[in-house]
Amino acid sequence: MQYDAVLLIAFGGPEKMDDVRPFLANVLRGRPVPPARLREVIRHYEVFDGRSPLNEITFRQAEAVRRSLAQEGQPLPVYVGMRNWHPYIAETLEQMGRGGVKNAVGFILSAQQSEAGWARYKTNVEEARERVGSLAPQVSFTSGWHNHPLFIQAVADLTKQAFSSLPAARRGTAPLVYTAHSVPTSMPSSREYVRQVEEGARLVAEYIGHENWSVAYQSRSGPPQVPWLEPDIGEVIQALAAQGARDAVVVPIGFVCDHIEVLYDLDIEAKKIAERNDLNMVRARTVNAHPHFIQMIAEVVRATLNQ
Repeated sequence: MQYDAVLLIAFGGPEKMDDVRPFLANVLRGRPVPPARLREVIRHYEVFDGRSPLNEITFRQAEAVRRSLAQEGQPLPVYVGMRNWHPYIAETLEQMGRGGVKNAVGFILSAQQSEAGWARYKTNVEEARERVGSLAPQVSFTSGWHNHPLFIQAVADLTKQAFSSLPAARRGTAPLVYTAHSVPTSMPSSREYVRQVEEGARLVAEYIGHENWSVAYQSRSGPPQVPWLEPDIGEVIQALAAQGARDAVVVPIGFVCDHIEVLYDLDIEAKKIAERNDLNMVRARTVNAHPHFIQMIAEVVRATLNQ
């Protein structure tokens, strides 16, 4: 098939406080989230004046991928479509169609595959195509990439940078804790999601030669009586402190940019728990527009382009 564009598909995020409630209404559509949890999340956004950096970072990723593809002799426009905020996927598909795009490669900006992270995105694209109608381009999705060597290298590089901020004598023994977004244990493909999170974590730990690692989950939003993936990062931090750990390096391997669930849930909430327990917590940056990550997206996209 002849492709004439690339579509990066992301979660989306609000730009100001007036956006937050409608944005969250999109996110929570059909999900039974307790009102207290909703109010709590709104307060999280208030800390940042309602602005998530996700959109800006995603467009930066798109531009970097466009340049990378052009340098490799495949100059294609790279568009961004968001699930929960502007530019919505349907808005982007309409823009692409009006620009003459017929066939696009779709790249989902979610490292691990779950019903929430991949299946819904694909469903959203198909629903958006139906809404746009005959103008909408066809979208063919790339394969998964949770264990791609360049993704692992990008996370490993950022993990090593985080470890470098610790006193040299304590780096070898400091616990390494990976985090990913918690999901209900009953969610379809949750076992595969866990497997992919743990595989990526193991590969990064092997790459940097650090044996003391574990996986935790964060940002759960469902009713307390519904089982979600555990352990929670806050509980892990408390347990490590109780075991005598002085430091911990936290790596959000389940996120590809520094958005609110990283900036608040880790940098503020988890950090406070660490401080209360006299634990020095250092958080590695997410991959954002790391050169290895951009190179990886371009490679994965090219593999589809060249099929």
